[in-house]
Amino acid sequence: MKRKRGSNDGAQVFRITGARQGLAADVRGRQRKYVISMSVRTLAVILTAVLWDVQRPVAIVTLVLGALLPYVAVVFANGGRESAPALPSTFVPAPTRPMIAPTAAGGVTEPGPQDRG
Repeated sequence: MKRKRGSNDGAQVFRITGARQGLAADVRGRQRKYVISMSVRTLAVILTAVLWDVQRPVAIVTLVLGALLPYVAVVFANGGRESAPALPSTFVPAPTRPMIAPTAAGGVTEPGPQDRG
C-alpha cells in the first residue's frame, strides 16, 4: 500500500519531540525544586535544634546542611531553562535518492580519445 504525499514535498519537517517544554511548566518545575529544597532545609534546622544536646555530631551535620541548602536551592531555581535536546535531531532531512551513472548499451563503455593509442 502506497502512502500519498502531501503537497509540501520540499518543506522542512520538524519533530515535536525536539521542542522545549513551555515557560509555565519550566517555572513550575523550578518552583517545585526550590520548595522541596527549602523543606529539607527546614527539617535540617529543626533536627539541629532537637539533636543538639543528644547527638552533637549529627546536629552539626544537619546545621551545615541547613546552612548550605539555601545557596543550592537558589542556584537551581535560577538555573534558567533547559537546553534544547541534541538527540533526536529536531530536523528530519528529506530522503535523497542515489544517482546511477549512465552506461552504454551492453554495459561496456566506449573508449574515449585518451584510451585510443
